[in-house]
Amino acid sequence: MKFGVSTFITDQGIAPAPLGRAVEERGLDSLLIAEHTHVPASRRTPYPGGGDLPDIYYRTLDPFVALSAAAAVTERLLLGTGVALVAQRDPITTAKAVASLDMVSGGRAVFGVGVGWNREEMENHGTDPRTRGRLVDERLRAMRELWTAEKAEFHGEFVDFDPVYSWPKPVQRPHPPLYVGGGEGAFHRVAALGDGWLANSVPPQDLGPQIDRMRSIAGRDVPVTVYAASKKPEIVEQYTQLDVERLLFYLPTMPESETLSYLDRLADVAGRFG
Repeated sequence: MKFGVSTFITDQGIAPAPLGRAVEERGLDSLLIAEHTHVPASRRTPYPGGGDLPDIYYRTLDPFVALSAAAAVTERLLLGTGVALVAQRDPITTAKAVASLDMVSGGRAVFGVGVGWNREEMENHGTDPRTRGRLVDERLRAMRELWTAEKAEFHGEFVDFDPVYSWPKPVQRPHPPLYVGGGEGAFHRVAALGDGWLANSVPPQDLGPQIDRMRSIAGRDVPVTVYAASKKPEIVEQYTQLDVERLLFYLPTMPESETLSYLDRLADVAGRFG
């Protein structure tokens, strides 16, 4: 099993370059970061975690800028979004951002995607929450065309463009791995478009049946990465009994000195199972 880190990079915590360097130096293989463009001050949508929404949700750096900074000071670390909110992103500019990250990192980009949960946030981007699933699927298909075709063309319900040139193309072919986040509602998206399933904090006792269900829908052995996993050794041990490719330990957003100490503890846990 591989081990990485999932976190929110904000203006109040460790900067992305020293974070990426520290994660790689400790032998962890990946860094996936969350995205929110903003959070409306008056919200109807409840926070899925319960209680007040932590301010890390509206203080996140742009993920592609942050990951590019981390790419510049690392050599092996996989760098990804966990997750990019495709329902709030233009597919043409996002395809260029993903391909650019893959190029500047030498082929180390991972594109983790999701539909999002904050209805007011996506409405501010002009997205109707009722159709966000179909919108995301279509945008992902359009991005695949932009990554793989010399002259890309797409005509759909939400995305429509005549033949265009779009460069750079990704280093990884046909494109960086697409990790689809979400629960059972996302399994058909995993089947149709995903190179992996990004399971968000699913406890090990629930994960096994969900993996079986997801793979039965996909009709293939889709790799599984667990996002925001616990660092408790007894919990990690349970994950090792499942067919999971990677655990992404959750790293709280903290100043640099505290972050480095916390990463030492994460590396220690990973080393017990490496």
